[in-house]
Amino acid sequence: MDVASALARIESSLVDVPAGKVVIGSDLDTVRAELAAPDLAGVEPAWLLKEVPRRTVEVPAFRIMRHLLTVAQVRALEPETSIPPVLEGGPDHPATVGAEQTFALCEALSILLGTPVRLPTEEEWVRAARGDDLRTYPWGDEWSPDRANLVYAGRGTTSPVGEFPLGASAFGLLDMVGNADELTSTRYAPFPGAPAEVPEREDWAFSPYITKGGSYLHARDLARCDRRHGIYSPGEPLGIRLVVR
Repeated sequence: MDVASALARIESSLVDVPAGKVVIGSDLDTVRAELAAPDLAGVEPAWLLKEVPRRTVEVPAFRIMRHLLTVAQVRALEPETSIPPVLEGGPDHPATVGAEQTFALCEALSILLGTPVRLPTEEEWVRAARGDDLRTYPWGDEWSPDRANLVYAGRGTTSPVGEFPLGASAFGLLDMVGNADELTSTRYAPFPGAPAEVPEREDWAFSPYITKGGSYLHARDLARCDRRHGIYSPGEPLGIRLVVR
């Protein structure tokens, strides 16, 4: 693959998400139900309370990639961007780089494509995952471990992008859950009206930005559309899903 082909694949992967309202966050009943779920023993209340309260927001129209950027694409772009993949999966696996490199890649691609390229905001990510309804997971309300490369898949590594088509989101995006955690451009902050115990900052996180969806390392609790979390370790695999305007 050459640079032109890598750029063409980005453009061909773009999905138009229309302007609309999206529900962001959880209510306390949802948090209590998750904390009581037998399969989520060990999940701390503090991890979920930062989803509270639930609110509805207006999101303008945007264009977002159906697939995560692949190793082959990032390798092909490296002569122009100087940014290689961190984890070496197969060529059709998601390319993972660090948080700073992800933002630098967006800047380089903005020049190469001649149009602004960026990461989705948290609200855009949820809009692309949830669509117009209140679905719990990108594919619907029912949990199913065969819809994503989470820890239950037993892969222990990334998988080819799009390998779990049953996990498609409301707008047809793939791998929004599992495979590689997705960095957003939204800095962590409590939601307006959050419970008093929700911290203003997450000093433990390795980046100030919110990530969504979880990776092959994670369990069901990170699969919900409303789950918001930081980077757990310096080597956290971060997938790259671009918004191109």
